[in-house]
Amino acid sequence: MQNIKPLADRVLIKPAAAEEKTVGGIIIPDSAKEKPLRGEVLAVGHGTKDEDMVLKAGDIVLYGKYAGTELEIDGEKYLIMKQGDVLAVIG
Repeated sequence: MQNIKPLADRVLIKPAAAEEKTVGGIIIPDSAKEKPLRGEVLAVGHGTKDEDMVLKAGDIVLYGKYAGTELEIDGEKYLIMKQGDVLAVIG
């Protein structure tokens, strides 16, 4: 992965893989799966003068379904979002 450094109060997240779901033996295709709501923080900005950065690389977080901006780098999908869009830290 290229070296990406989020600015201000933004964080870079690697979404968890969508879980495979079956309904009565029918496998639901990727396009119909719900977007994962869990991911790992890979990099964080320095925060702003009004908001300190409380997240750190390695945190497992929950975020809103439509939060962030999707990026694709070398075939891998990532999200970049504001710290305020993160709902919770797991663990």
